[in-house]
Amino acid sequence: MRSDGGTRAASGATREYAEGHGEPVATTTHTPERRCIGCRSRAPRAQLLRLVTSADGELMVDVRATMPGRGAWIHPDSACLALAERRRAFGRALRISGPPDVAPVRDWIASYEAGRGGHEAPVPAEPARPIAKAGRKLMGTR
Repeated sequence: MRSDGGTRAASGATREYAEGHGEPVATTTHTPERRCIGCRSRAPRAQLLRLVTSADGELMVDVRATMPGRGAWIHPDSACLALAERRRAFGRALRISGPPDVAPVRDWIASYEAGRGGHEAPVPAEPARPIAKAGRKLMGTR
């Protein structure tokens, strides 16, 4: 029993009940949101594209959103890219000096818009599968 009178489940979450009822209160699931550097609107992370700078300062598209370093988020839309370029948002968001070359991002967005076919969010690439080296077996989990 806690000092405030509530009970705590093993997972650390408290169970709350609606006032006057014995049923648990419905909880909503959390959806991570990020702000687009072009249009400055908030959107779910799955609808935005992450951009990062490489070690040599080149701007790169991080489709899987797993690359290390500071990232900036943008809608995969040429209008948001144009807004971000006009506002010079890349330097501020990525904390770099000078405007980066946005040609790789522009090319990626152009190919995405050409082949979108009704998709609204960027489709992540398939995770890389481990490759067995010659004469070695892959380790299993069992």
